[in-house]
Amino acid sequence: MTTASCAGFYPFVYGADQPVPALYALFGPVALGMLSPIPGSGRQRAAVMLRALPVGLVLVTLGTVLAVDTWAAVLGMLVVGFAAVAGPRPAGAAPGLQLFYILACFPPYAPDTLGSRLAGLTLGVLLLAACEVFLLPAAPAVSYRESLTEAVATAGRAAAAAAAGESGDSADRLRATGRRLRLSRLPPAERPAGAGRSARALAQAGSAARRLLDQLAQLGATPSAGRDAEADAASADMLARVAAHCSSTAEALRTGRPPPRSAAPALDTAIQRFQALRVARAARPPGTAPPVPALRRQAEVLGTAESARILQTAVRVGLDGRRTAPIQPHALFWYADARTPYLWWRRLAGHMTLRSVLFQNAIRTALGLGAARLIAGSLDLSHGFWVLLAVLTLGRTTAGATWTAVRSALIGTLVGAVAAGTLLLVVGRHTDAYAAVLAPAMLAAFALGPLFGIAWAQALFTLVVSAAFAQIAPASWQLAEERILDVVTGSAIGLLCGLLAWPAGARREVRRTVSDLLQSCGPLITGTVRVQLATPPGTAPAPPTFPVVHRLRLAEAAYFQLRSEPGDASADPMDWHAALITANHVLLGAHWLPRFDLPPTGIPPDAAAWARTTAEQLARATDRIAALCADENREPGPPAPVAYHPPPGVRAFAPLPMLIDLEQWLSSLAAQLTHIESSVPPGK
Repeated sequence: MTTASCAGFYPFVYGADQPVPALYALFGPVALGMLSPIPGSGRQRAAVMLRALPVGLVLVTLGTVLAVDTWAAVLGMLVVGFAAVAGPRPAGAAPGLQLFYILACFPPYAPDTLGSRLAGLTLGVLLLAACEVFLLPAAPAVSYRESLTEAVATAGRAAAAAAAGESGDSADRLRATGRRLRLSRLPPAERPAGAGRSARALAQAGSAARRLLDQLAQLGATPSAGRDAEADAASADMLARVAAHCSSTAEALRTGRPPPRSAAPALDTAIQRFQALRVARAARPPGTAPPVPALRRQAEVLGTAESARILQTAVRVGLDGRRTAPIQPHALFWYADARTPYLWWRRLAGHMTLRSVLFQNAIRTALGLGAARLIAGSLDLSHGFWVLLAVLTLGRTTAGATWTAVRSALIGTLVGAVAAGTLLLVVGRHTDAYAAVLAPAMLAAFALGPLFGIAWAQALFTLVVSAAFAQIAPASWQLAEERILDVVTGSAIGLLCGLLAWPAGARREVRRTVSDLLQSCGPLITGTVRVQLATPPGTAPAPPTFPVVHRLRLAEAAYFQLRSEPGDASADPMDWHAALITANHVLLGAHWLPRFDLPPTGIPPDAAAWARTTAEQLARATDRIAALCADENREPGPPAPVAYHPPPGVRAFAPLPMLIDLEQWLSSLAAQLTHIESSVPPGK
């Protein structure tokens, strides 16, 4: 950053005698380097900066035009302050892009200097991108694809060992491999968090891989059918297919070439045959039908096969990156045949609600920057953009964190202003002295600020801007005084916004969004069971999954922000992540249960009554836990459902596999809800 800034600043000031492009060449690297937390390696950061440059040029042009009037600049600031929802790398550049508009929207209104401004900004960003690539570039981290490849290969080995009846990796190791795919454990630059098809597909592949590893770990703890050789042989064949499927998927991830399209239909056909075999064997006369434990193990094998199918399909979409024909189930792969602009619109529209923490943060930033621009313009502050810079850099998602940042910043600014004022008073108008001070001061600010905190960063940056502006125009010690006044004004505005706009950050919003999420899961549970029990088959409409998907995205965003905010996360006993996993489990069952089970015919009344009663109990449990999350008290609900046991006189009938699958899904939900309810903290 120091090299790029000085390489653009000094030639413009001392070679071309052009102070305007010099200022933009200086602040271009500062904006996209110091103020923008763009993650990734040197090449990744440089790519983001180059893609951000055209947007920056547009924002400088917009700011230059709107500087004609204070209110026009304020309205433009409100729009620019409302940052878009993107992945980690694009979102990291947002503060720098906002600074480009801030620089240009202040008086004097000088549209004739637009060309100089754009030239200086372009040179500064290009120099920074070049330095990111060639000057001490940051080493690349382990990519998400590499981590996913390792997880898929591990799943393939575990499936092959289970098919051969051998002992493979332990259950703990399989689950630990899956946990390494959690986004919180990945470098920000490698998280598939974008709105495009590839990012969505790879994120879905990671979830499927985690689910597959958990299923294989559970399968290793479930005994085989024992004396049922036919069931064991069918399960072993299906697991061998899963292992081959995982191997081809891992190879595709290594090479970057999508797996063959013929692989998914082949596994799909094998799944249908396996399920048909289960149903046919369950319909045999008593004494020759498979025991219930064998059916339960086959249900687990069937679940691993479906996870492997979804995994490879998602990898194929992620590596291909192009629009494809609709993929079944379409509710899971709806994005595969959608246009990229529509996917971005879905991402933005999904967060256009006050329940979204991303929307809240955007409003807080936009209002704070708009108010700062109005005050700075109304008071005619000579360096008013410093006010907005303080709002931009010191704002946090909680009032407490904002106050901590403001307090440290004011102390640092005061110390830096004293040092800068002394320098300006002693040196006077000897610009060569400021030129000698600028580069070391920048290097110290950019290196020590991130290490020692906001106070050091503000102190050194105050010295940097004083030395820079003293070379552009004559300056006195009063420049340091103006710096203090502007930072205090911006800090007060930022603190006021933090106190008035969602001061608690994501802690309260997590309660609300998780409550809404669990409340929407109840109708999906009962609706899924209703579809399974419908006679004749297909007469019950499928329950809508969009409400759960929409609320799940809002709850995930609130949870991610909660984990990024300061504070002791262990002091919160609520397992919010378990609630997100439970919602995913509900969605998965709603998709794959109707797919796995053949039409229900001749279901015993007691079995149908058991399924309906259990679903209603779980729906009431989700409502009760949702009320607890929202700080509402509810009476204790019915006990957790027990496993289904066929009546003594009925040990064989065709729909039994369907009921076994339902039992496993509902029992797993009951266990998860019991865990969540036991961890719900009392309302405060």
